[in-house]
Amino acid sequence: MAVVLRTDQAAPGLGVTPLPSPKPGSVRVMVIDDSLTVRTVLSRMIEREPDLALVAQSGTAEMALEVLRSTIVDVILLDLEMPGIGGLEALPGILKTARGAQVLVVSSLTADGAEATLSALQMGAADTMLKPRPGGFNELYRCSLLGKIRALGNKLQSVVSPTPIVASRQFRAAPRRPRVVAIGASTGGIHALNLFLRRLPSRFDLPILVTQHLPESFIPVFARQMEAAASRETVLADEGVAVTPRRIIIAPGHGHMIVRKMHGEVVTGLAHHVVKSGCRPSVDPMFETLADVYDGEVAGVLLSGMGRDGTEGAERIAAMGGGIYAQDQTSCAVWGMPRAVTETGLACAVDPPEQLADRVAAAAGFAAWR
Repeated sequence: MAVVLRTDQAAPGLGVTPLPSPKPGSVRVMVIDDSLTVRTVLSRMIEREPDLALVAQSGTAEMALEVLRSTIVDVILLDLEMPGIGGLEALPGILKTARGAQVLVVSSLTADGAEATLSALQMGAADTMLKPRPGGFNELYRCSLLGKIRALGNKLQSVVSPTPIVASRQFRAAPRRPRVVAIGASTGGIHALNLFLRRLPSRFDLPILVTQHLPESFIPVFARQMEAAASRETVLADEGVAVTPRRIIIAPGHGHMIVRKMHGEVVTGLAHHVVKSGCRPSVDPMFETLADVYDGEVAGVLLSGMGRDGTEGAERIAAMGGGIYAQDQTSCAVWGMPRAVTETGLACAVDPPEQLADRVAAAAGFAAWR
């Protein structure tokens, strides 16, 4: 069954191989992959880090579910393509049984099976990472993987204030009525974005622009899934794409989405300059150009994600009277992008995604929920 547990968390009858107990405060990691080679490589990367602890390994999703009933885990590295119950099929049970653990999809399907990977992200997996071919587990890969594990495993420890910020009414005054909605998201953002879009009233007709940090090859599949979630026409941004009611426009993976006025209408464009966050696409150019074109009548939404992308654009929107809506700490996979605008006092609301949708709908003059 290829199960390995730490000695202080071992369940009887599972064929346990003893491992040292994790240090207090370390991020507890579980690896679920049918390949012994991959499990070994990933485990060695984790075990070398003093702030990370490998607490369990499993070669099947079925056994992983058994292990999770008696094992405390912070981050789960999950393969999607496995014999028996695949990772995607097992994901809802894993999320429920793991009691708040964050799932990082590490699978070969993240290259050729974007549909499966994005479905996993829609269902609640926090992030994704390609499982490289043999020989591809190099230093760059190791640093990227460990960075993601730390970000997901330390979502509460990384918050400056020990008390979660929950009372959105304490923040910025009511904004101007929006004529457009702009959403920025990264790690953990796809699940949050689905919750937000599904919550909007069916009559809500403002155009919605979305910048989500994803590999370029994933974007067309992501757009199709957003169209299904929102029941609205969804297109990719390009030069001259009209910003029209009930349309969702997605930033492509190779450039920043911007907007401008052309022949009396608002259209999208693409920019390729380097931004402070280093992201491409970046939320900042989208927010900044929307604030200018719509004279601040913008609802800017920042959902779960690492870093500070979107903060500078949010400053422009807020300075012109627009509203900034930030996902709250508790519901985020990583409270980075929303935290930045919350702690700088830019947000007019800090709530879970569904409540943010209610607030945006109300600000635009639509009934909150259906």
